[in-house]
Amino acid sequence: MAEHDQILSDAEKEALAMVTAPPAEPQLVLVVDDNPLNSEALALYLKTKGIECVIADGAQAAIEGLKKEPRIGLMITDLRMEPKGGLELIQEIRGWADRATLSIIVVSGDTDVNEAVKAMHLSVVDVLLKPVDLGHLLELVRKELRIE
Repeated sequence: MAEHDQILSDAEKEALAMVTAPPAEPQLVLVVDDNPLNSEALALYLKTKGIECVIADGAQAAIEGLKKEPRIGLMITDLRMEPKGGLELIQEIRGWADRATLSIIVVSGDTDVNEAVKAMHLSVVDVLLKPVDLGHLLELVRKELRIE
């Protein structure tokens, strides 16, 4: 008798969920660099690949953006920024209850091994050196945002 207790089949439930559930808004990538040319170039590249981006000119702007925009699902940040560096930014984010698990990719032109290790200990996805292999970066972004 238990199999007759269901009014809708699993297929019908799935179809109904697709009709009634609002479509999920795409996640955004936050590109952080204190050099606007770098952040704009990277964001433009990702946008040409169909990935929505927002730009933050430095760590403080990134903090403000993360607090205002809940759709940010990934952050790409430089390490060497003034006045607050990328490692400090990542450490602060890791302390937030609602953003502690944010996916973060580090892109830096001048990183020593010690900084890279510190970043990896903060659970970043990867540390990429400039000039960045854009194909590899795109793979990482798509994987983290679960885009096929």
